[in-house]
Amino acid sequence: MQPTLIYCYDAYCGWCYGFSPVIKKIANEYKEKFHTEVLSGGMVLPEQPVHIKATADYIKEAYKQVEELTGIQFGADYLWHINNPDESDWFPSSEKPAIALSIIKELFPEKQVDFIADMQYSLYFEGRDLTDDEAYRHLLEKYAVDPDEFYRKLKSDEYKEHAYYEFQLCKQLQVTGFPQVLMQITDTKFHLLARGYTDYETLSKRIDLVLTEIENNSFN
Repeated sequence: MQPTLIYCYDAYCGWCYGFSPVIKKIANEYKEKFHTEVLSGGMVLPEQPVHIKATADYIKEAYKQVEELTGIQFGADYLWHINNPDESDWFPSSEKPAIALSIIKELFPEKQVDFIADMQYSLYFEGRDLTDDEAYRHLLEKYAVDPDEFYRKLKSDEYKEHAYYEFQLCKQLQVTGFPQVLMQITDTKFHLLARGYTDYETLSKRIDLVLTEIENNSFN
């Protein structure tokens, strides 16, 4: 079987936003050698909605570290909610962006990495609330997705089940933090390539080592 690169991420993970340019470049440059599969991790799934105020102080410091290490920028419209949590109406949840991803994966499996990068840009730069259905409308035009079909699926139990299945898969893969990248070689063999933010050069070297190992084993 052809190896699969598995990217475990969450839409509400700021480090994943910082990792977006890296995983996009990897998925594009290695597309002839393996398929890249994105799994939503379900990082923010409160039983009762929790206001952004609960995490704003932490994010206020953490986003600066992400910018410093990755070079990515958080937009003023997003940061307004972090700096003015008392006035914000945000209650973050990973559920809806995970459902949205499962819809796009079915329609355009080859575009899933691009889609999550665009989705995180919508949140972290443009300040769109990913728990709001309307946050996705501008992306539907970009990906030529029929809005009626998308919104019907977004509200369906079927795609919600797909999302929760991915959350469970991440648990089975023993993913405890994001971003995390694994290479699946067989049904039971996985290589851990990255846990936490990893730059392109480091990740591509690790991938090349695994691909070389696969190649050598196939000749034995």
